[in-house]
Amino acid sequence: MDKKKLKKRVFVGMSGGVDSSVAAFLLKKKGYDVTGIFLRCYDPKDGCAKKDARDAALVAQKLKIPFYVWDLRRQYKKKVIDYMIAGYKNGLTPNPDVMCNKEIKFGLFLERALKLGADYVATGHYTRLKREIRNPKSEIRKFQIYAAKDKNKDQSYFLWTLTQNQLKHCLFPIGSYLKPQVRKIAKSAGLITADKKDSQGVCFLGKIKLEDFLKKYIPEKKGKILDLKGDVIGEHSGAQFYTIGQRHIDAKINFPASKKDRQPYYVAAKDKKKNTITIAEGEKNPALYKKEVELYGINFNFELGKKTKLPVFARVRYRQPLEKATLLIRGKREIKLAFKKPVKFVASGQSAVFYDKAGQLLGGGIIA
Repeated sequence: MDKKKLKKRVFVGMSGGVDSSVAAFLLKKKGYDVTGIFLRCYDPKDGCAKKDARDAALVAQKLKIPFYVWDLRRQYKKKVIDYMIAGYKNGLTPNPDVMCNKEIKFGLFLERALKLGADYVATGHYTRLKREIRNPKSEIRKFQIYAAKDKNKDQSYFLWTLTQNQLKHCLFPIGSYLKPQVRKIAKSAGLITADKKDSQGVCFLGKIKLEDFLKKYIPEKKGKILDLKGDVIGEHSGAQFYTIGQRHIDAKINFPASKKDRQPYYVAAKDKKKNTITIAEGEKNPALYKKEVELYGINFNFELGKKTKLPVFARVRYRQPLEKATLLIRGKREIKLAFKKPVKFVASGQSAVFYDKAGQLLGGGIIA
Protein backbone atom coordinates (compact mmCIF):
# COMPACT_ATOMS: atom_id res chain seq x y z
CA MET A 1 0.00 0.00 0.00
CA ASP A 2 1.20 3.52 -0.81
CA LYS A 3 2.48 5.10 2.41
CA LYS A 4 0.87 8.39 1.47
CA LYS A 5 -2.54 6.74 1.74
CA LEU A 6 -1.91 5.42 5.23
CA LYS A 7 -3.65 7.23 8.08
CA LYS A 8 -1.48 9.57 10.09
CA ARG A 9 -0.86 8.03 13.48
CA VAL A 10 -1.31 10.15 16.59
CA PHE A 11 -0.78 9.33 20.26
CA VAL A 12 -3.10 11.38 22.45
CA GLY A 13 -2.12 12.17 26.02
CA MET A 14 -5.39 11.31 27.80
CA SER A 15 -5.47 12.71 31.32
CA GLY A 16 -8.96 11.50 32.18
CA GLY A 17 -10.42 14.98 31.76
CA VAL A 18 -12.95 16.29 29.28
CA ASP A 19 -10.45 18.29 27.20
CA SER A 20 -8.13 15.43 26.25
CA SER A 21 -11.14 13.14 25.80
CA VAL A 22 -12.61 15.49 23.20
CA ALA A 23 -9.18 15.91 21.59
CA ALA A 24 -9.07 12.15 20.99
CA PHE A 25 -12.66 12.14 19.73
CA LEU A 26 -12.07 14.96 17.25
CA LEU A 27 -8.90 13.39 15.86
CA LYS A 28 -10.58 10.04 15.31
CA LYS A 29 -13.47 11.83 13.62
CA LYS A 30 -10.99 13.50 11.27
CA GLY A 31 -9.62 10.12 10.23
CA TYR A 32 -6.43 9.83 12.24
CA ASP A 33 -5.19 6.50 13.59
CA VAL A 34 -5.57 7.36 17.29
CA THR A 35 -3.97 5.70 20.31
CA GLY A 36 -4.74 6.88 23.84
CA ILE A 37 -1.94 7.16 26.39
CA PHE A 38 -2.33 7.88 30.11
CA LEU A 39 0.90 9.22 31.58
CA ARG A 40 1.35 7.96 35.12
CA CYS A 41 3.51 10.70 36.61
CA TYR A 42 2.67 11.08 40.27
CA ASP A 43 0.25 9.36 42.62
CA PRO A 44 -1.14 11.70 45.29
CA LYS A 45 -2.73 9.82 48.19
CA ASP A 46 -6.16 11.27 47.43
CA GLY A 47 -6.78 8.61 44.77
CA CYS A 48 -7.25 11.12 41.94
CA ALA A 49 -4.64 9.50 39.68
CA LYS A 50 -6.35 6.09 39.74
CA LYS A 51 -9.74 7.64 38.99
CA ASP A 52 -8.29 9.73 36.14
CA ALA A 53 -6.63 6.64 34.60
CA ARG A 54 -9.91 4.74 34.82
CA ASP A 55 -11.85 7.59 33.21
CA ALA A 56 -9.31 7.83 30.39
CA ALA A 57 -9.56 4.08 29.78
CA LEU A 58 -13.37 4.23 29.66
CA VAL A 59 -13.26 7.08 27.13
CA ALA A 60 -10.80 5.13 24.96
CA GLN A 61 -13.10 2.10 25.16
CA LYS A 62 -16.04 4.26 24.07
CA LEU A 63 -14.03 5.62 21.13
CA LYS A 64 -12.79 2.11 20.27
CA ILE A 65 -9.14 3.12 20.24
CA PRO A 66 -6.10 1.35 21.73
CA PHE A 67 -5.18 2.55 25.19
CA TYR A 68 -2.01 2.21 27.26
CA VAL A 69 -0.64 3.49 30.56
CA TRP A 70 2.96 4.66 30.54
CA ASP A 71 4.72 4.76 33.89
CA LEU A 72 6.86 7.91 33.97
CA ARG A 73 6.94 8.37 37.74
CA ARG A 74 10.72 8.06 38.07
CA GLN A 75 11.40 10.54 35.25
CA TYR A 76 8.70 12.91 36.49
CA LYS A 77 10.19 12.92 39.99
CA LYS A 78 13.59 13.88 38.58
CA LYS A 79 12.50 16.34 35.89
CA VAL A 80 9.57 18.12 37.55
CA ILE A 81 9.24 17.46 41.29
CA ASP A 82 12.95 17.75 42.10
CA TYR A 83 13.14 20.89 39.95
CA MET A 84 10.25 22.44 41.88
CA ILE A 85 11.64 21.55 45.31
CA ALA A 86 15.09 22.89 44.39
CA GLY A 87 13.53 26.13 43.17
CA TYR A 88 11.67 26.74 46.41
CA LYS A 89 14.76 25.83 48.46
CA ASN A 90 16.62 28.57 46.59
CA GLY A 91 13.94 31.15 47.29
CA LEU A 92 12.38 31.04 43.81
CA THR A 93 8.84 30.42 42.62
CA PRO A 94 9.32 27.69 39.98
CA ASN A 95 6.64 26.72 37.46
CA PRO A 96 6.21 22.92 37.42
CA ASP A 97 3.53 23.07 34.70
CA VAL A 98 5.98 24.70 32.27
CA MET A 99 8.62 22.10 33.12
CA CYS A 100 6.10 19.24 32.80
CA ASN A 101 5.27 20.34 29.26
CA LYS A 102 8.91 20.79 28.32
CA GLU A 103 10.34 17.60 29.80
CA ILE A 104 7.43 15.16 30.00
CA LYS A 105 4.52 15.81 27.62
CA PHE A 106 6.58 17.21 24.76
CA GLY A 107 9.82 15.61 25.86
CA LEU A 108 9.66 11.97 26.98
CA PHE A 109 6.11 11.36 25.75
CA LEU A 110 6.85 12.79 22.31
CA GLU A 111 10.17 10.96 21.98
CA ARG A 112 8.69 7.59 22.91
CA ALA A 113 5.66 8.11 20.67
CA LEU A 114 7.84 8.88 17.65
CA LYS A 115 9.98 5.81 18.30
CA LEU A 116 6.81 3.68 18.32
CA GLY A 117 5.77 4.99 14.91
CA ALA A 118 3.57 7.97 15.74
CA ASP A 119 3.51 10.95 13.40
CA TYR A 120 2.14 13.26 16.07
CA VAL A 121 1.26 13.60 19.71
CA ALA A 122 -1.83 15.50 20.80
CA THR A 123 -3.07 16.93 24.08
CA GLY A 124 -6.10 18.76 25.39
CA HIS A 125 -4.29 22.10 25.70
CA TYR A 126 -6.26 25.21 24.88
CA THR A 127 -3.92 26.67 22.29
CA ARG A 128 -3.75 26.92 18.51
CA LEU A 129 -0.92 25.82 16.23
CA LYS A 130 -0.52 27.23 12.76
CA ARG A 131 1.71 25.73 10.09
CA GLU A 132 3.03 28.42 7.77
CA ILE A 133 4.77 27.43 4.52
CA ARG A 134 7.87 29.61 4.31
CA ASN A 135 9.33 28.14 1.13
CA PRO A 136 6.76 26.48 -1.20
CA LYS A 137 9.46 24.80 -3.33
CA SER A 138 11.00 22.92 -0.42
CA GLU A 139 7.85 22.98 1.74
CA ILE A 140 9.83 24.35 4.67
CA ARG A 141 7.33 25.12 7.39
CA LYS A 142 7.34 27.38 10.39
CA PHE A 143 5.19 26.33 13.33
CA GLN A 144 3.63 29.09 15.40
CA ILE A 145 1.64 28.86 18.62
CA TYR A 146 -1.30 31.24 19.04
CA ALA A 147 -3.51 31.96 22.01
CA ALA A 148 -6.66 29.81 22.16
CA LYS A 149 -10.05 31.04 21.04
CA ASP A 150 -11.26 30.71 24.63
CA LYS A 151 -9.24 33.47 26.33
CA ASN A 152 -10.35 32.29 29.78
CA LYS A 153 -8.86 28.83 29.18
CA ASP A 154 -5.83 29.72 27.04
CA GLN A 155 -2.80 27.62 28.04
CA SER A 156 -0.23 28.92 25.57
CA TYR A 157 1.54 30.51 28.57
CA PHE A 158 2.78 27.05 29.60
CA LEU A 159 4.12 26.17 26.13
CA TRP A 160 6.73 28.88 25.56
CA THR A 161 9.66 26.44 25.79
CA LEU A 162 8.57 24.30 22.82
CA THR A 163 10.90 24.24 19.82
CA GLN A 164 10.24 23.86 16.10
CA ASN A 165 11.37 20.21 16.27
CA GLN A 166 8.72 19.55 18.90
CA LEU A 167 5.94 21.65 17.37
CA LYS A 168 6.11 19.93 13.99
CA HIS A 169 4.90 16.75 15.71
CA CYS A 170 2.16 18.38 17.80
CA LEU A 171 -1.60 18.68 17.45
CA PHE A 172 -3.91 20.78 19.64
CA PRO A 173 -7.43 19.83 18.50
CA ILE A 174 -9.50 21.93 20.92
CA GLY A 175 -7.69 25.25 20.63
CA SER A 176 -10.36 26.70 18.35
CA TYR A 177 -13.26 25.78 20.65
CA LEU A 178 -14.76 27.45 23.69
CA LYS A 179 -14.98 25.35 26.87
CA PRO A 180 -18.81 25.07 26.74
CA GLN A 181 -18.48 23.80 23.16
CA VAL A 182 -15.98 21.16 24.28
CA ARG A 183 -18.37 19.93 26.98
CA LYS A 184 -21.22 19.89 24.47
CA ILE A 185 -19.16 17.76 22.08
CA ALA A 186 -18.32 15.37 24.92
CA LYS A 187 -21.99 15.02 25.86
CA SER A 188 -23.12 14.41 22.29
CA ALA A 189 -20.39 11.76 21.93
CA GLY A 190 -21.48 10.06 25.15
CA LEU A 191 -18.16 10.54 26.94
CA ILE A 192 -18.26 10.03 30.71
CA THR A 193 -15.93 13.00 31.26
CA ALA A 194 -18.40 15.53 29.82
CA ASP A 195 -19.32 17.02 33.21
CA LYS A 196 -16.05 16.31 35.01
CA LYS A 197 -14.65 19.30 36.88
CA ASP A 198 -11.38 20.85 35.76
CA SER A 199 -8.31 20.19 37.88
CA GLN A 200 -7.04 23.12 39.94
CA GLY A 201 -3.67 24.22 41.30
CA VAL A 202 -0.30 22.57 40.71
CA CYS A 203 -0.62 19.85 38.09
CA PHE A 204 0.41 16.85 40.22
CA LEU A 205 -0.59 17.69 43.78
CA GLY A 206 -4.27 16.87 43.58
CA LYS A 207 -5.93 18.03 46.80
CA ILE A 208 -2.63 18.35 48.70
CA LYS A 209 -1.65 21.90 49.70
CA LEU A 210 1.62 23.06 48.15
CA GLU A 211 3.06 24.17 51.48
CA ASP A 212 2.29 20.81 53.11
CA PHE A 213 4.00 19.04 50.21
CA LEU A 214 7.10 21.25 50.38
CA LYS A 215 7.48 20.75 54.14
CA LYS A 216 8.21 17.08 53.49
CA TYR A 217 11.44 18.16 51.75
CA ILE A 218 12.29 21.60 53.14
CA PRO A 219 12.83 21.98 56.91
CA GLU A 220 10.84 24.66 58.67
CA LYS A 221 12.80 27.61 60.06
CA LYS A 222 11.20 30.43 62.01
CA GLY A 223 11.76 33.89 60.59
CA LYS A 224 10.55 37.48 60.82
CA ILE A 225 7.64 39.05 58.99
CA LEU A 226 8.36 42.69 58.18
CA ASP A 227 6.19 45.58 57.14
CA LEU A 228 7.27 48.04 54.45
CA LYS A 229 9.06 50.17 57.08
CA GLY A 230 11.20 47.20 58.08
CA ASP A 231 9.51 46.74 61.45
CA VAL A 232 8.94 43.21 62.73
CA ILE A 233 5.21 42.48 62.88
CA GLY A 234 5.11 38.69 62.99
CA GLU A 235 6.73 35.32 62.62
CA HIS A 236 6.65 32.70 59.83
CA SER A 237 7.89 29.11 59.47
CA GLY A 238 10.22 29.58 56.48
CA ALA A 239 10.61 32.18 53.70
CA GLN A 240 10.87 29.39 51.10
CA PHE A 241 7.22 28.49 51.57
CA TYR A 242 5.98 31.87 50.37
CA THR A 243 5.74 33.47 46.95
CA ILE A 244 5.41 37.07 45.81
CA GLY A 245 1.77 38.10 45.70
CA GLN A 246 0.63 35.40 48.11
CA ARG A 247 -2.40 36.56 50.07
CA HIS A 248 -3.19 33.74 52.47
CA ILE A 249 -0.31 34.05 54.93
CA ASP A 250 -0.48 31.22 57.45
CA ALA A 251 1.59 32.89 60.16
CA LYS A 252 1.39 34.93 63.34
CA ILE A 253 1.01 38.62 62.50
CA ASN A 254 0.50 41.42 65.01
CA PHE A 255 -1.65 43.82 63.05
CA PRO A 256 -2.02 47.37 64.43
CA ALA A 257 -4.97 47.40 66.84
CA SER A 258 -6.07 50.79 65.56
CA LYS A 259 -6.66 49.51 62.01
CA LYS A 260 -10.11 47.95 62.09
CA ASP A 261 -10.72 48.48 58.38
CA ARG A 262 -7.41 47.12 57.13
CA GLN A 263 -7.14 45.61 53.65
CA PRO A 264 -5.74 42.14 52.90
CA TYR A 265 -1.96 41.75 53.14
CA TYR A 266 0.22 40.31 50.38
CA VAL A 267 3.81 39.10 50.25
CA ALA A 268 5.80 41.91 48.59
CA ALA A 269 9.33 40.55 49.02
CA LYS A 270 11.29 37.72 50.58
CA ASP A 271 14.91 37.29 51.56
CA LYS A 272 16.11 33.70 51.64
CA LYS A 273 19.45 34.50 53.33
CA LYS A 274 17.86 36.52 56.14
CA ASN A 275 14.79 34.25 56.13
CA THR A 276 12.40 37.21 56.13
CA ILE A 277 9.26 38.07 54.22
CA THR A 278 7.90 41.57 53.73
CA ILE A 279 4.17 42.14 53.43
CA ALA A 280 2.19 45.06 52.01
CA GLU A 281 -1.39 46.10 52.67
CA GLY A 282 -3.85 46.23 49.76
CA GLU A 283 -3.53 44.62 46.33
CA LYS A 284 -2.88 48.04 44.74
CA ASN A 285 0.05 48.80 47.00
CA PRO A 286 3.00 50.14 44.89
CA ALA A 287 5.34 47.69 46.66
CA LEU A 288 3.63 44.84 44.79
CA TYR A 289 4.42 46.28 41.36
CA LYS A 290 7.46 46.31 39.06
CA LYS A 291 8.17 48.16 35.82
CA GLU A 292 11.01 45.97 34.49
CA VAL A 293 12.09 42.34 34.77
CA GLU A 294 15.26 40.61 33.64
CA LEU A 295 14.91 37.24 31.92
CA TYR A 296 17.11 34.19 31.36
CA GLY A 297 16.64 30.80 29.71
CA ILE A 298 14.98 32.54 26.75
CA ASN A 299 13.25 30.71 23.93
CA PHE A 300 12.33 32.79 20.88
CA ASN A 301 9.65 31.50 18.50
CA PHE A 302 10.48 34.05 15.83
CA GLU A 303 13.51 35.19 13.85
CA LEU A 304 15.27 37.68 16.09
CA GLY A 305 17.52 39.20 13.45
CA LYS A 306 19.20 42.40 14.60
CA LYS A 307 16.29 43.66 16.66
CA THR A 308 17.22 45.42 19.90
CA LYS A 309 13.71 46.59 20.81
CA LEU A 310 10.44 44.84 20.16
CA PRO A 311 6.94 45.95 21.23
CA VAL A 312 5.05 42.99 22.71
CA PHE A 313 2.14 42.03 24.93
CA ALA A 314 3.33 40.09 27.97
CA ARG A 315 2.29 38.44 31.22
CA VAL A 316 4.37 37.32 34.18
CA ARG A 317 1.96 34.73 35.56
CA TYR A 318 -0.84 32.53 34.25
CA ARG A 319 -4.25 34.20 33.79
CA GLN A 320 -2.78 37.64 34.32
CA PRO A 321 -4.05 40.11 31.68
CA LEU A 322 -1.67 40.81 28.82
CA GLU A 323 0.13 44.12 29.25
CA LYS A 324 1.92 46.31 26.72
CA ALA A 325 5.68 46.01 27.06
CA THR A 326 8.97 46.37 25.20
CA LEU A 327 11.46 43.56 24.87
CA LEU A 328 14.94 45.04 25.28
CA ILE A 329 17.42 42.71 23.57
CA ARG A 330 21.16 42.89 24.22
CA GLY A 331 22.09 39.49 22.84
CA LYS A 332 20.32 36.19 23.43
CA ARG A 333 21.42 35.99 27.07
CA GLU A 334 20.67 39.54 28.19
CA ILE A 335 16.98 40.35 27.89
CA LYS A 336 14.80 42.81 29.74
CA LEU A 337 11.05 43.20 29.63
CA ALA A 338 9.95 46.79 30.27
CA PHE A 339 6.23 47.27 30.86
CA LYS A 340 4.34 50.39 29.79
CA LYS A 341 2.79 50.47 33.26
CA PRO A 342 3.95 48.53 36.33
CA VAL A 343 2.67 44.97 36.77
CA LYS A 344 2.03 43.26 40.09
CA PHE A 345 3.13 40.01 41.71
CA VAL A 346 6.41 39.54 39.83
CA ALA A 347 8.14 36.45 41.27
CA SER A 348 11.66 35.23 40.49
CA GLY A 349 11.56 31.78 38.89
CA GLN A 350 8.19 32.27 37.24
CA SER A 351 7.77 32.57 33.46
CA ALA A 352 7.37 35.80 31.54
CA VAL A 353 5.72 35.11 28.20
CA PHE A 354 5.28 37.53 25.31
CA TYR A 355 2.99 37.75 22.27
CA ASP A 356 2.30 39.97 19.29
CA LYS A 357 -1.00 41.81 18.80
CA ALA A 358 -2.43 38.89 16.80
CA GLY A 359 -1.98 36.53 19.74
CA GLN A 360 1.09 34.75 18.34
CA LEU A 361 3.39 33.41 21.04
CA LEU A 362 6.77 35.02 20.39
CA GLY A 363 8.60 33.33 23.24
CA GLY A 364 9.31 33.49 26.91
CA GLY A 365 11.89 33.33 29.64
CA ILE A 366 12.39 32.86 33.37
CA ILE A 367 12.24 35.89 35.64
CA ALA A 368 15.59 36.55 37.34
